[in-house]
Amino acid sequence: MVERTQLAPKSVVLNRAPVTGAVVSGSERRLAVEHWLLTAADNRDKARHAWERLGVALLRCGGTFTAVRVPLAVVEAAAQTVDRRTMGAYLGNALLGGAAFTDETNTSVYFLVPTTASRGWRTPDSECLVSGSFLGVPRPEPVPDQRSPWLLGMGGPGDPCRPDAVKQLVMYGRYRVAQNGA
Repeated sequence: MVERTQLAPKSVVLNRAPVTGAVVSGSERRLAVEHWLLTAADNRDKARHAWERLGVALLRCGGTFTAVRVPLAVVEAAAQTVDRRTMGAYLGNALLGGAAFTDETNTSVYFLVPTTASRGWRTPDSECLVSGSFLGVPRPEPVPDQRSPWLLGMGGPGDPCRPDAVKQLVMYGRYRVAQNGA
């Protein structure tokens, strides 16, 4: 017996989970990312409540992920824009995946990276947060007028930025800042 499958029309775009190949909706993916991020919370219920109330929850670096903090001006120089949507699109292409968000109050961009990135991080104009540091991480869904909006959302749980890609981005941004300042 020959089994036939019908292909989806060309106009249909399927969301596929990177590892299993299963069809996954955007809300299912956000929920999976949320659960993954919450593994870094000291108290998951308090972190969920903080996300709902404040839009940001304090999560501990060093177990599930850590983060690289970069001045917003360096990222704006690399992306050659101050527009957050355009910057997010640039980061998606430059980093080939991963996750990044801004802290508009502290004018910084945080790139989530694997915990191993903190060993020997020596890239100027950036800081890799050490194990045990706490980071205010926004809820992994778009929220209007958020103080810490995601520039580049995670494609799925456990999908951090590649540290070498973040280093290249920082070095390029530094170059652009120096070029424009001269």
